Amino acid sequence: MSQRKKRSRGLGQLLIPLVAMGLLLIFNLFRDPGFFSIGIATNNSGNAVLTGNLISIIDSASELAVISMGMTLVTAACGGQDISVGAVGAISGAVFAKVLLGFGSITGATVVLGFILSVLATILFKLFNGTLVAVFRIQPMIATLILYSCGRSIAYWINGDATPQLNSPILSAMGMTIPGIPIPTPIFAVIIVGALMALIFRLTTTRLYIQSVGINQGAARLNGINPVAMKLLSFALLGVCVAVAAVIGVSRLGQLNHKTLLVDIEMDAILAVAIGGNNLGGGRFRLSGSILGAYIIQMLTTTLYAMSVAPVNVKTYKAIVIIIIVVAGSPVVKAKLTALLNRLCYAGLPSSAHKGVN
Repeated sequence: MSQRKKRSRGLGQLLIPLVAMGLLLIFNLFRDPGFFSIGIATNNSGNAVLTGNLISIIDSASELAVISMGMTLVTAACGGQDISVGAVGAISGAVFAKVLLGFGSITGATVVLGFILSVLATILFKLFNGTLVAVFRIQPMIATLILYSCGRSIAYWINGDATPQLNSPILSAMGMTIPGIPIPTPIFAVIIVGALMALIFRLTTTRLYIQSVGINQGAARLNGINPVAMKLLSFALLGVCVAVAAVIGVSRLGQLNHKTLLVDIEMDAILAVAIGGNNLGGGRFRLSGSILGAYIIQMLTTTLYAMSVAPVNVKTYKAIVIIIIVVAGSPVVKAKLTALLNRLCYAGLPSSAHKGVN
């Protein structure tokens, strides 16, 4: 396949999320032109920070964007979704807080150690999920239902029912802004994770192998690809993403609450993958689409709050809009729209020209 065709197919996959983002931007432009204003304010620490709805959207969607990247890989390799990311995120946050509290003081070294141990713990739990899916061939949503049900209880067991305060300039810098840099730090976390993923895909055959397993596991095995290893790898990478999101969440709040940390984020992550144009049945994927889907969900949420929609009704409006976006991006609708565009484009041409085009 030529580079031009590959580029065209990639842009086609991003068509629906780009259109959805454009419509939200246009709607807010007419609803309130000040929605896009960006300013500089001084926070409680006396540091200059960027303010505005756009900054808030990009910042608030950071955890979702990071987890959506990992969810995309699991979806592509396994043809199913992991619904335990929020609960395992609570475990990761509990491990991170436990390490910091265990040393009594929060320093750069303890933060690094806490992050490493939280990543290892999260990978371990995700490999448990991956083993059920890859080795025992349990459907992903059923396999991950186990930790979805008991994950927060495990977090409670690790750290107790307390909500420990983790007040530290280091955590404030990680969860909010670094002194002297007005851009929220979680935004850099998304960029770093995305860049590392892109580097892995550029320097290795991981993308190709994961897509091959998701498209046809039997054919992949005949070509020397180990489907079990690829599925376990996708879950391990998801574990890293969950740990990063959990640490961001703990640092942002300056405390650990295992009941609310990353709560319900698994549903938004699955929706972000779907809105991004990725096939929920596995196969080809595009991380940029999932990241864009995460920002679409957050912009929709921010827009609804700006319109004074009651919090209890926000999920209903989100569901309606997301259904429209997902249906519009479905293969059936895409095929019908493509056929309609072809008829409109070539309606005035003779039949011989139709054959020449086809």
